[in-house]
Amino acid sequence: MEKNKYKELVKRNTPKEDRLKNSIISFLVGGSIGILGQFLIDIYSKYLDISIKEAGTYMIITLIFIGCILTCFGFFDKLVSYAKAGLFVPITGFAHAMMSAALEYRREGIVTGLGASMLKLTGSVIILGVVSAYTFGLIRIIIFKGAL
Repeated sequence: MEKNKYKELVKRNTPKEDRLKNSIISFLVGGSIGILGQFLIDIYSKYLDISIKEAGTYMIITLIFIGCILTCFGFFDKLVSYAKAGLFVPITGFAHAMMSAALEYRREGIVTGLGASMLKLTGSVIILGVVSAYTFGLIRIIIFKGAL
């Protein structure tokens, strides 16, 4: 089969995605996670009598926990197939990536399985986060040093 005919066959049989629908669903699901996060902050700050900053930390921990639990029971992938980027872009997606790698490599042992393989996917996110935080911190010090 010629390359052009093959490309045309693939193009014709590739399912078309409804980008507008996917964008709306992602927006609504991501917004719902934001609303859930704010609700958790409000609940934690009110009932635990802690500051908003500390409540934000507890909210992040709670969302990570929920993402890990959903991954362990096999629900997260099913939810992502419907919710798309609205579910895997927030912190829940990061938790899912870490937990799914941990579940996949757990049989290889703690050091060679979990320790060596769990950060394969998320390690780059952690490194880029640390490097960018360091860089922006330096920029902030340089810019605001004269103002202090």
